[in-house]
Amino acid sequence: MTVMAQSKSSKSRRRRGVILTQQGLEKLQKAKSDAEYLDNHGNRYTLEVLSAKTELAVDTLMKVFACESGVDKQTLKTCFKAFNLSLTAQDFYRPELSSTEVEQPLLLEPELPEGQVPLNSQFYVERSPVESDCYKAILQPGALIRLKAARRMGKSSLLAKIVNYGINNGCSSVSLSLQLADKNLFQDLDKFLKWFCANISLSLHIPNKIADYWDDLFGSKISCKIYFEQYILANLKTPLVLALDDVDRLFQYPDLADDFFALLRAWHEEGKNRDIWKKLRLVVAHSSEVYIPLNVNHSPFNVGIPIELPMLTPQQVQDLAKRYELSWSLQQVNKLMDLVGGHPYLIRLALYYVWRKDVKLECILKTDFQSPNHIYPTFRTSFVPKKIMAWNPARTQWANK
Repeated sequence: MTVMAQSKSSKSRRRRGVILTQQGLEKLQKAKSDAEYLDNHGNRYTLEVLSAKTELAVDTLMKVFACESGVDKQTLKTCFKAFNLSLTAQDFYRPELSSTEVEQPLLLEPELPEGQVPLNSQFYVERSPVESDCYKAILQPGALIRLKAARRMGKSSLLAKIVNYGINNGCSSVSLSLQLADKNLFQDLDKFLKWFCANISLSLHIPNKIADYWDDLFGSKISCKIYFEQYILANLKTPLVLALDDVDRLFQYPDLADDFFALLRAWHEEGKNRDIWKKLRLVVAHSSEVYIPLNVNHSPFNVGIPIELPMLTPQQVQDLAKRYELSWSLQQVNKLMDLVGGHPYLIRLALYYVWRKDVKLECILKTDFQSPNHIYPTFRTSFVPKKIMAWNPARTQWANK
């Protein structure tokens, strides 16, 4: 057994984090309620306010109060201290491990960086205040959030986080990637909107009644609005988070894009005045590398809350390296960032292969990008012309080497 395997084996038998006992939870909730009464005019603290007060991430606070999964003891101490409490041995416990759990790793092994980062992944990096801003916004009536970033910057992962946060706060949800639509749908607005409505009905597990609401006399856009208002929203008792990913696929079909995005903007505007439309919370994600037609710019792309994902900082990269069990110095981190900037996918790809011991950091830094043995050529040739060789951190894009 290798040293790495032995390390993983020993870590797999470590006891999990701690969870509040019923006594500890009641103690914390009472202190929280007292603070809300005294310091917040009796109004409940939002998760964002609690996050600022305790200096703990929103996701961590949700774990503390849910009492379903363990957190480290220091987290509970920090949370208690924020409300002038002391953590005692009676306030928490360590969950026992089943025989099945003892045989399996408690910490997930790093997944190959591709696509969305799983919701429970320890390798997701929060880029504060992006997440907290999105979580706060999605609970607002009639909200519209616009996510924009270069490819593989983490849009889909953040989108999933927002949707999950909405679900945990009592919302229904529909996540739809426009990559799933057949090309022929983009040639016909009527077919596209029917496909759109049918997918939402399917995701909400309600019967498809498009035929009952579609009227050629009113046209596709009004029929779609009627279906949404009088059937989907009217039958929902909770707000609806509608997350649309890869909407830039529509940009190459300007006429369809113009009509569809104008419809989304109209729904957002309705949410300012009508209760039925306040139920709808829109999240739209698109690549910053795709040109947005001028007419589309005047739809939902100049309203709502714009969120542009930033590159990772050296400190975030160093913290991520620790999660891969790599003790990288800031100097090593900066050398990698000199090569690829703070691009999350490229950083995680390097960390993943170094963790697997397939390659050393020094080799990544020295090997020519044109070498078939380099870890980046697949990414480079998939997204940019072959003549482009290296990432330019200053311009946050690929540039000639």
